[in-house]
Amino acid sequence: MNTDISLAIIGGSGLYDMPGLTNKKELEVNTPFGEPSSSIMTGILSNQKVAFLSRHGKGHTISPSEINYRANIYALKTLGVKRIVSVSAVGSLQEEFAPGNIVIPDGLFDNTRKRINSFFQNGVVAHIGVADPFCLELSNTLVKSVETTGATVYQGGDFITIEGPRFSTKAESNTFRQWGMSIIGMTTSPEAFLAREAEMCYAVLAHVTDYDVWHVSEIPVSVEIVIRTLIQNTTTAQDSIRNLAHILPSNKNLNCDCSNALKDALITRADAMPNETKNHLGLLLDKYL
Repeated sequence: MNTDISLAIIGGSGLYDMPGLTNKKELEVNTPFGEPSSSIMTGILSNQKVAFLSRHGKGHTISPSEINYRANIYALKTLGVKRIVSVSAVGSLQEEFAPGNIVIPDGLFDNTRKRINSFFQNGVVAHIGVADPFCLELSNTLVKSVETTGATVYQGGDFITIEGPRFSTKAESNTFRQWGMSIIGMTTSPEAFLAREAEMCYAVLAHVTDYDVWHVSEIPVSVEIVIRTLIQNTTTAQDSIRNLAHILPSNKNLNCDCSNALKDALITRADAMPNETKNHLGLLLDKYL
């Protein structure tokens, strides 16, 4: 089922209720790793084929640790997706990133403990390079798309992913600040790593909703604060995505190496790979076997 979709958005289900999205279709996609978080909504936006996947399921029923990240990424790969933009709510760990701002990070620190973070298991080993876990070209284009909306956007910064679903303690939040982290969230790891293994460009549109719990003069993060800020930023997110679809080159690779990330990463000999695993990973492996 390859439909050559040029751009996918992973985020809340409300994002695909946007003006200008036409020819909407809801697809059920099965993967060797189980079912994705939700059906995938596809459509045409600014003359581009786009797809939307609700990360936490419709109605937000899936906890960050329970998300089937492999199924989500594999399902989008099945549809021929070349680029993914993650729309995420984040807390700020630095004074300059204020609630309501948008950050397009360039660094990622994985502080999760329970998640499967690779497609490559069961007899096939790959050591993927993720020194720069976000696609620079897609991130640069995303920054331009947000700037056009008039929103305050920052390019760069280190994103730490925590396990969740609880928020941080003050001790943890202050430690992350001392480490030099910029923003904090619960879902970018292992999503970014799996997208790299699947040879898709990946960038994050991070909406700052709060100052986590470290800021002594601000109200500590709560669900109510997060939801309120996200609702306020929905139009900005929709406009940014529409702008991005408009300026992206249709169905062409950006000037990056994401589409060849596995070229030098596979270490298992082809004749040593179990047939079942090769079949499960055919979408990723066939071009190299």
